[in-house]
Formats: sequence, structure tokens, C-alpha cells
Amino acid sequence: MARRGSALDFRDFVTELLATGDAVDIREPVSPTLEVGAVTRRVYDTRSPAPLFGNLTEGAPGFRILGAPAGLSGRPGQTYGRLAAHLGLPRTTGPRDLLEKLISAMHTDPVPPRVVATGPCKENIVTGDDVDLERFPVPLLHAQDGGRYFGTYGFHVVRTPDGRWTSWSVSRTMLHGRTTLVGPAMPQQHLGMIHGMWRERGERTPWAMVLGAPPAALAAAGMPLPAHVNEDGYVGALAGGPVEVVRAETNDLYVPARSEIVLEGYISPDETAPEGPMGEYHGYAFAESKRQPVFQVEAVTHRQDPILPVCVAGLPPEENHTIWGTMISAVSLDLLRSSGLPVSLAWCSYEAATCWIVVAVDIRRLARTRMTERELADAVAEVLFGSHTGWLVPKVLLVADDIDITDIDQVVWALATRNPPATGHYVYPEAPGIPMVPYLTTEEARTGRGGKAVVSCLLPEQFEGVTRGVTASFANSFPKDVRRRVLEKWTDYGFAATGHGPAGAEGHPIG
Repeated sequence: MARRGSALDFRDFVTELLATGDAVDIREPVSPTLEVGAVTRRVYDTRSPAPLFGNLTEGAPGFRILGAPAGLSGRPGQTYGRLAAHLGLPRTTGPRDLLEKLISAMHTDPVPPRVVATGPCKENIVTGDDVDLERFPVPLLHAQDGGRYFGTYGFHVVRTPDGRWTSWSVSRTMLHGRTTLVGPAMPQQHLGMIHGMWRERGERTPWAMVLGAPPAALAAAGMPLPAHVNEDGYVGALAGGPVEVVRAETNDLYVPARSEIVLEGYISPDETAPEGPMGEYHGYAFAESKRQPVFQVEAVTHRQDPILPVCVAGLPPEENHTIWGTMISAVSLDLLRSSGLPVSLAWCSYEAATCWIVVAVDIRRLARTRMTERELADAVAEVLFGSHTGWLVPKVLLVADDIDITDIDQVVWALATRNPPATGHYVYPEAPGIPMVPYLTTEEARTGRGGKAVVSCLLPEQFEGVTRGVTASFANSFPKDVRRRVLEKWTDYGFAATGHGPAGAEGHPIG
């Protein structure tokens, strides 16, 4: 079968990971009950290659699991390699180029999907009474989880009753029975918005869920694009070619043809069931479960020897931070740029569990605006907290652009040395926000208000366009010729090669 490349075919993506050494084909017997989760969490912690579990002790023969599909890599110079592969970019791509790729696609004409008669996802078709989700090796990912999670790295497909808007959106699902799943569909999410439209009509919501999707499609589904924007056209713009889609077996929805697994059916208008608890993206597992909508599965289609990708949510960085956080960064940067604010970069620090976004301020442009700190904070808050992407992230850190905000060490240093304890904190208690942030009170979570703040790490003189101190560092404290000589002789001194090349640090050339 013809290859489509890592961005448009999940199987090609896995093949390329294996070929580059960024995935390990594990042939040892592994249990989906906690062992898959434990191995994958250890992979995140050690930045090891993605584990492909091909000998599972539960589930039908031939069924496989891929853990950490967008985990960070420990390979020198390829930290973001798996994430770059989602977008069809070189494995050496860094954060800034990832964001520019995403933003460029946002401003490119959508490339509509190409409808095909069939595709790899139709190699096996199971319908009606033959549907049995328990045939799959659905993993129990954390000991504290309230059930086995089928959908941790897939997306839902739903369409408005008038047919004008098709949404591809990421949200988890827990196994509920042989033919049912249960999971959140919050009213602020596009999935919840469209489900609400069908509920108002007293009808069930036609639905599909795609697992092992073309990686660019998964990335687009995780991007906080505005309501009424079809993600399928953005996928084409992002990947440089249309994503192939095929009609579902039981409804009129279209799903990516080169997916591993597709579940089809409907969301009940009124049936709910307990879901969770689950280890969450913010790094905590709480004891309680919540009643959530039930998804009824009427058909399952899948590739031969299908691969179920899983994200084992928890302490960062994992896919909630690498994929979701990067998409949030791109949309936020585009919004801030479009507003005319003096912003050079925005980055949702993976280590902050998608609970803050750092905004680099061009202090020369800032000086020309004559804005005060309060005015700048209010302007940034208005742009971000009033948007869908800003709904997801409760805190904004403002720093000068001499800080590389993609380097968490520099961000922590700026926060510690540039933010005075008595000033620079601006709170926006009425701004809407995602209710899943751990520090929210019960009332704040219930109302979807509270927890929003802008923290300024800008020094007073930076509002005049200057910085008093010079950073005492390798990059700033030595002449260019000295730095180059040290780097060239690094291994001669007896040190191990760093993999950073003549730049001395990824993305920071000497000069």
C-alpha cells in the first residue's frame, strides 16, 4: 500500500519512529492492566523511545498499543522529534519552528478532505450484536483510575444538526460495557456544544471516535480553533495535502480513512454514567467520579493488527502538554500578534502542566507603546482570557524577550529574580476558565470562574526598552571566538559530546 507519510498515516508514523530508533518494538509479554501504563510513564520520565507493545496478555491476538506517541525524546538535538513527525517536519525541528508551522497553516486556505470509497480503517468491520469493545486491550493506566480508558489519544467526530459544522475534538472516554463508553462533553468544548444542539431537539448525537488517527489530524483536533471552524480543512493546510476520509458505516459522518480504529454510534441525549477518577493532565488523581454522557457504539472498524495509541496522563511532560500545550501556544501567539501587542513569542511550558503560558514581550516595541504594567496586563488578559484558548490556561507570565521562554530553566530564573512579591500580580476573578484546574475552589469550578491571573516578570526599566543587567551566562559573558573555541574543543577536554553542535545550545547560534 502506498505510503502517505507520518503526518497523514499513523501506521507510517509508527514505521518511521521505529526506523529512526524513536520507538521500541517490545516483544516481551506485557499486561494492559497497569504494566503498559507503568512502562509508558517511565518512558516519559526518561525521555526514552515510544514503546510499541506487540505481545499483550489481554485482548484479541494481534492487537497492539503504542505508548507516548508525542513524548519528548532524549536523542540529542531531537527533543521534539515525535511532535515534529506529527506535522511532517524534520526531527530536529525546535519549538519556534513548530509554532510558525502551525500559525502559517492557520492563515493558509483550508485544504478540504478527499472523500474515498474505502481505506485501511475498513479492513475489519464489526456491527450490531458482534460489537465487543472488550476484545481490545483497553488498558488500566493508573492504579487509582475508575476504569479502563479506551480513548486517551483520539478524537471525536460530531456534526451540527444543520450540517454546517463538523468538529474533530479531543476528549477522553472510559470503557463502560461491551458496547458503551462514558466520558466528558463539557458545554464549553466543541463536542459539548454540538451535543447540546442535538439534545435541544430531543435527539441523540451521531458520533464517531477515531483512534490511531493521521497524526496531523490528531494535532488539529487538539488545537483550540474557534467554534464553527472545520478541523478537517486545517489538517490539509497543515500537512500540505488533503486528508483522506471515508463515510462511516452507521451514520453520515466522515472519518480519516487511514486510521487504526474507528468507533461509531451516538451520544445518548439523556443517559449518563459514572466516569473516573483518572490520573489527569495537571498531574493529580482525585478520588471522585462524575456522571458523564454515555456513548453507544454500534459499529467498530479497524486495520489489521490495529495499534491503539495511549497517553498516560499525569506529571508532565506527556501528550496533554506536548500536543495540547503546543497547539495552545500557537493559537495564543497568533491572537496576541493579531491584536498588535508587542509580543514576540508565546509558549505553554510543558512542565507547568498547561496551567500557565509564558509570553515574551519585545521591550523595544513595548517602550514605543508607553503602556504601563497594568495596561499591558489588562490588554493581554482581554485578548487571551476572552478566547477559547485562554479558557484553557489560567495563568499568563510576562517576561522580556531576552529570556528564551521555551527553556524552563530561564523562565524559573526570570520568575524568581524579576517578579517582586508585592506587585506584578493581576487577578481576573470573573474571567471564564476550565473547571479542571486543581487549585480552584468548589464554587469556582462549579461556576467556571476564578483562578485567572497575569504575572509580570518585567523590570521597571524594560518598559523604557532597556535592561540594566547583563545575563551572566555562557552566551553573554564570553567573546564569540572564546565560545567557539570551547565548543570545538569540548570533547578534547574529556567531556562527552552534547549533541548541540556549534551553536552550543539548540536554537541559539553563536553571534
